[in-house]
Amino acid sequence: MTLAFYCVLIAALMPILWTGYAKLTGPGFNNRTPRNYQANLTGKAQRAYWAHLNSFEALAPFAAAVVIAHLAGGPRAIIDYLAIAWVLLRLIYGLLYISDQATARSLAWMGATGCWVAMFFV
Repeated sequence: MTLAFYCVLIAALMPILWTGYAKLTGPGFNNRTPRNYQANLTGKAQRAYWAHLNSFEALAPFAAAVVIAHLAGGPRAIIDYLAIAWVLLRLIYGLLYISDQATARSLAWMGATGCWVAMFFV
């Protein structure tokens, strides 16, 4: 297993991190109706839920890029570096989302997107 493959595992777990934050910080979590609960969140808990949703959206192209870069015989060290950078930028992205720093969040999103796009060219 390469570091990049472990980063895919981390990426797959990242949505759980953000929804966990939303559930722990939002008022009156009810596990019987989690979708209704999440639809009515506000503030930081709502933004954590949105980071959760975006983490699912970001997972597929990142995972595909890692696998394709490996199959294409790209340099393992560069693929690993880009994957680690992606994970770090996505963690920063989530924290910026929760703290309502939209411009910085968008920059982190662009950086992370640049990482998986770059994997197609290594």
